Amino acid sequence: MVKRSLQASLTGIQQAKKAFAHKGWTQENLAFEVNLKTRQPIWRFFSGRPVERHIFIEICTVLSLNWREMAANPPEEFSNSEELGSAEFLDIDALVQQVRSQRFEKIQDQCGTLQLLDISRPVKIDDIYIDLNFLEEIASLQWLEFANLQNFTPKEFDRFGLSEGYHTQIAGMRAVETYSKLRVLGKPGAGKTTFLQHLAIQCNRGRFAANRVPIFVTLRDFADESREAGQFHLLNYIRQEFFTCGISDLSVLESLLWEGRVLLLLDGLDEVLHQESKAVVNEIRRLSEKYQKNLFVVTCRTAAKALNLRRFTDVEIAPFSQDQIVAFAQKWFTALTKMNVQDRTEQAVQFIEKLDLPENLQFRRLTVTPLFLHLACGVFHQHNKFPNQKATFYKQCLDLLLSKWDENKGLERDEVYQGFLLPQKLKLLSQVAATTFEQGNYFFEQRIVEQYIGDYIRDLPNASTEPEELQLDSEGVLKAIELQHGLLAERVQGIFSFSYLTFQEYLTARKIAASHNLQALEQPLERLVSHITEPRWREIFLLTVAMLRSADFLLQLMKQQVDALVTQDPYLQIFITWASQKSLAAAEQPPATRAFYLALARTGHLTLHFALAFILDQGIFLDAALDNLLMECTNDDKSNFANAHACDDALSNALAIVKNAGLHQALQQLKDLLPDPEQSREKFQTWWQTSYPTWIEQLKTIIANYQNIQHHWHFSPEQQQVLQQYYDANQLLIDCLNSNCEVTSVVRQKIEASLLLP
Repeated sequence: MVKRSLQASLTGIQQAKKAFAHKGWTQENLAFEVNLKTRQPIWRFFSGRPVERHIFIEICTVLSLNWREMAANPPEEFSNSEELGSAEFLDIDALVQQVRSQRFEKIQDQCGTLQLLDISRPVKIDDIYIDLNFLEEIASLQWLEFANLQNFTPKEFDRFGLSEGYHTQIAGMRAVETYSKLRVLGKPGAGKTTFLQHLAIQCNRGRFAANRVPIFVTLRDFADESREAGQFHLLNYIRQEFFTCGISDLSVLESLLWEGRVLLLLDGLDEVLHQESKAVVNEIRRLSEKYQKNLFVVTCRTAAKALNLRRFTDVEIAPFSQDQIVAFAQKWFTALTKMNVQDRTEQAVQFIEKLDLPENLQFRRLTVTPLFLHLACGVFHQHNKFPNQKATFYKQCLDLLLSKWDENKGLERDEVYQGFLLPQKLKLLSQVAATTFEQGNYFFEQRIVEQYIGDYIRDLPNASTEPEELQLDSEGVLKAIELQHGLLAERVQGIFSFSYLTFQEYLTARKIAASHNLQALEQPLERLVSHITEPRWREIFLLTVAMLRSADFLLQLMKQQVDALVTQDPYLQIFITWASQKSLAAAEQPPATRAFYLALARTGHLTLHFALAFILDQGIFLDAALDNLLMECTNDDKSNFANAHACDDALSNALAIVKNAGLHQALQQLKDLLPDPEQSREKFQTWWQTSYPTWIEQLKTIIANYQNIQHHWHFSPEQQQVLQQYYDANQLLIDCLNSNCEVTSVVRQKIEASLLLP
């Protein structure tokens, strides 16, 4: 039988005492490091008396000594036929393989499946996992002047921190191979836990780090058990986990760690309660420094990066790229729907196609995170489209971040909110969003957002009025919002933003709608309407009109504001009157017809919209054809033979659809005057120089007389800008009407009938 105790040799004792003196510890200190309740085994060790084998090995390990060199009569190696419980006698490669074999089912059960939100069954991780990329530089650790972040466009906001000039990316698996001590940071739902589970499964199957033993630890569970036991000792916690796999010899784990044969995966550092985080961090530090040959990967929310792990390299999960979104969607519809294979594939393709449409930009902004991409896939699967009522989807996302995400994971968070309820959290965030968006700020300094939070807290019952206490409370609430919910994020040192622009827009609209609905005040909507010509407010209008109990008042205000854009310019009024007169000849859809002529004259030509013109009215189709004719015949290159053919063809096309006999005859006469493109270049050039100016003026006159299409509109740059704003604002008004908002039929009909009228 293998002896269960060891004792130090005289030489070993001398070496141990020297190493012990170098540490500067007392025997009580060493006992604590070895996780002993008394120092008696330490005294026995230094006295040369027998000590339990695992304690002997641990003492030597803590003192950075080779236990075989310390022991008197160390045991010989023994064959693989002996039980695993005597690990120190095994060849290390054989030991690794035996431990991997005994723990294989445990790891598969622990890490092989995911429980996705709103999905009633576990999902195999292989069926849904997408390889992640990491940012090697953490944006929130950089320093930038606030002035450099002002006047950002929404597109620039979405791309902030992702350009090559800011950060390089590294594949997740490559990062683990490169850095032996790695901390993976990320927002809620970014895929941190899933990444660790994937690492464990790949290692378990021998596809990654096949010469190591994977160990997966949920740090929240470790902290909970340590609190109950009254001591924090990560090594003992892992030993106990080994024991459940039938590995009872306490020296097995030490042997693996000493030889650097462990892949230790520690999940959720941010999920440990604040009062226990220091003890947990110390245990990770102690283990990683004592057994440096192993691979250590820790996950943590980005906002909790202040929990410093010495000698660990921090990386941050990068947002999904387009290729990753496509790959995830294909896996999602394959794994989580009950349709046949062809229908699953087709729906995945439709999802990507519709996600990339301009009207779904806000959904696209959210789907760079696995959590929200999963939700978007689920919503699309139910209806085969994205919902018109986007506000409902955004509310679901916010409710998830503010409460349900932690609840689903069974997390207990430190309560920094002074008892805030969900409506209070939403009200506070809406106040911050609306104030910053109104000011045109997507980024805001920490001191500014803390002031907004302080203003809100000050009005709460029993709130402190002491400036210093109020400041501390504001700081605490900001950090809690960042850590617990991920809704506000420190983008660079001391500068925050909403983690997604979509949430800032939604919360701004929510503030406007809530103020109007609850207080029946007109001012919030009047302030909103003052921004009708600003493109960045477009989404706020669409969200607000959808959230109002009645959208009548807002839509009427918008109509008044739109009309006011052109009322002060007589020339623009004449132009709009002309468009209105032209539309009267159309059989149906006068607002759409007015929009057609407004765009036709404003842009000069609308030759790409023949299909729209044909749908509207046959007469409008003719107008579009005549407009195309003028474009072809007034091209600067019409002296070229090939382009002359195009002019001749355009005139033939117009003649083919003209029903008015007088117009047909006049156009035919002009066509007969065109020179034959097949004749000599000299004759063609002569006609072009002598007869073309008169010919083209005759064409314009004929079109103006018969069809009332004016081609002499001359708008100043300022008028062009106003017309563009007028056109876009009307389009916004139409989009709001068509957004399934609550509007009475009387108001709808009145607005639709008067669209684009002078």
